[in-house]
Amino acid sequence: MGAPLVGVAPIFALSFMGFGIGKKIQQSSPDEALGPAQLAAAGFLSGFMTTVIMAPGERIKCLLQVQQATTGPPKYSGPADVVKSLYREGGLRSIFKGSAATAARDAPASAAFFASYELIQRWMQGNDRQKLSVGSTLFAGGMAGICNWIVAIPMDVVKSRLQSAPEGKYSGALDVLKQLLKNEGFGALWKGAVPILLRAFPANAACFMGFEAAMYGLNQVAPNL
Repeated sequence: MGAPLVGVAPIFALSFMGFGIGKKIQQSSPDEALGPAQLAAAGFLSGFMTTVIMAPGERIKCLLQVQQATTGPPKYSGPADVVKSLYREGGLRSIFKGSAATAARDAPASAAFFASYELIQRWMQGNDRQKLSVGSTLFAGGMAGICNWIVAIPMDVVKSRLQSAPEGKYSGALDVLKQLLKNEGFGALWKGAVPILLRAFPANAACFMGFEAAMYGLNQVAPNL
């Protein structure tokens, strides 16, 4: 729990900021409504930006979770111990192992995440961001989470295997994918899909509700920021 709790705030801050930047560089005016492809492109940028925090955080989390399933004394005492051990064994490269796989998961998943949220909100509420209802925000946020994970799950399986594997077992994400398909079949790419999707709706409904509430409050207190 430690690594995700420490990383969740900066990851989502960077994610929403990246999406905002992605939209702004494509808009000719702040009120311009972007099309699906443009929204997806902004989300794609967001996914790349979060990799710098997401990749090491996921690496730490995967190693701590895997050791819980093994017998004998644990190798790591906590997130800080994982970081120290990885740095001692392989430097920053070891800490950031799986960054390319993380970006390959998060960039397209974030494209689906943000584009689906904006389009569902637009379908339910129109283009006026000041008139969003609690119901539409919760529904659009929950569905965005499901869209995100439908795209992300196969690459998430590959990334997690790569990040939790002993050094030298795989040469990279493609090697993980080849061995997984050869030994376990296509269905292995969807392991854990049911609990992930069950979690995705309420978790991301709450996420977007928090975001919209925060933006509403900030616009009331400091509308010119």
